[in-house]
Amino acid sequence: MELELRGITKRFPGVLANDSVDLKVREGEILGLLGENGAGKTTLMNILYGLYSADEGEILVDGALQHFTGPGDAIAAGIGMVHQHFMLVPVFTVTENVVLGVEPTGPLGRIDFKEAEREVLEISRTYGLEVPPSELIEDLPVGVQQRVEIVKVLFRDARVLVFDEPTAVLTPQEVEEFFGIVRSLQEAGKAIIFITHKLGEVLEIADRIAVLRRGKIVGEAVPGEISENELAEMMVGRPVELTVEKAKATPGDAILDVQDIVVVNEFNKPVVDHVSLTVHSGEIVGVAGVQGNGQSELVEAITGLLTPISGKIMIDGVEMSAASPRKVHEFGVAHVPEDRQRSGLVLDFTVAENMVLNSYYAEPHSTGISMNWADVAVHSEELVEQYDVRTPSVHVPVSNLSGGNQQKVIVAREFSRPIKLAIASQPTRGLDVGSIEYIHERIVKERDAGSAILIVSTELDEVLALSDRILVMYRGRIVADVDPATTTATDLGLYMAGGQP
Repeated sequence: MELELRGITKRFPGVLANDSVDLKVREGEILGLLGENGAGKTTLMNILYGLYSADEGEILVDGALQHFTGPGDAIAAGIGMVHQHFMLVPVFTVTENVVLGVEPTGPLGRIDFKEAEREVLEISRTYGLEVPPSELIEDLPVGVQQRVEIVKVLFRDARVLVFDEPTAVLTPQEVEEFFGIVRSLQEAGKAIIFITHKLGEVLEIADRIAVLRRGKIVGEAVPGEISENELAEMMVGRPVELTVEKAKATPGDAILDVQDIVVVNEFNKPVVDHVSLTVHSGEIVGVAGVQGNGQSELVEAITGLLTPISGKIMIDGVEMSAASPRKVHEFGVAHVPEDRQRSGLVLDFTVAENMVLNSYYAEPHSTGISMNWADVAVHSEELVEQYDVRTPSVHVPVSNLSGGNQQKVIVAREFSRPIKLAIASQPTRGLDVGSIEYIHERIVKERDAGSAILIVSTELDEVLALSDRILVMYRGRIVADVDPATTTATDLGLYMAGGQP
């Protein structure tokens, strides 16, 4: 099978998202697709999957012109997409998720679950996917959930598979297993488009690499003939520093002291289970772990969004276990939340309004009776320049900005005041190499100014590069406290999966 995109162009108000894009992938080939945030990768794949219509251009499958009016048409043409955020029903079994919408039926139109399980097992064995057909999705590790997504696509006879940031939530061991699966799909003759921001991974897995910048294909490369630095420069349009430059830490007094805290979920089950940790001024402590092992709840407890049922949270010697988020903020704690769009920004508000979300009620932005919008505008324009936020104006909705620039708005808002402690969850999730470089520089600069920094990230390269100490969380507990200078990503991956190096 051969898939070809010819001259794909897509415009949104004020934005040329795709500009005459030509792309081709053949049977048994893995095409890596790289690009910055806002480069047009997602728009292009949404057109391919029938979610958007192109303004100009053509999609051809085996030379035949296609007209997709929705994902159903794309699936019927043999195109399947495995999304970064899994599209699974947690309380359904593996089989129920796989066959949802295309259930095999027996007499009187009843769903034939035995036949469905047989087909799921057959597909999983054929491609080495190993999924338990009768298990509930919510009981499965992230890596197995991803396999279910792949089985779901193969069940619909996909011949072209699009993987969108497929390793974002996997441990190093799960990444190796996933690459084995991708190669087995390649050997079976599938055409694969692999979208990622991880340069090392695309160089390892792809046969060819296409790079999108500002809606255009700016180059193609073959792994083995190009370096990570050259790829990064092609993506961003300038040389990029891929390593984190930082001097050795000189820790001072303890700023954050978490003492044996327990946080429970809505079912009264501990999600943070007797956790203790300390972060000193002038050091970066990284927390590694597979998503869903208590890191989010730990951060929410420290920042006042959740209250522990036991234990203490001390910030600069003052107990803040039951403090409100505003009180925590006013005490000098910066918080970069893990989901910038749901928790960090109000998307319908302007850039300027988002810059003062945590200080709108205080002087000089407010008189206590009315807002001083002139001051807010001046303040926001200064931060936009200082933190290199790419926006046509501080008065446009923040939703108009790329993911990287939205993250810079949050970092600018949180770091542009005297702080004792900065907590950053997934600070560079989904960002391109240029934005990652910038965010890392700001975090190190804040450490060197004497702040205590707590980083929570599923990106092991990021944790290893930024941290002065690393903690690993597994099932709500801290299971390791290690030195990044003497620890490998493989060792961290083993701790993250509940094992030992």
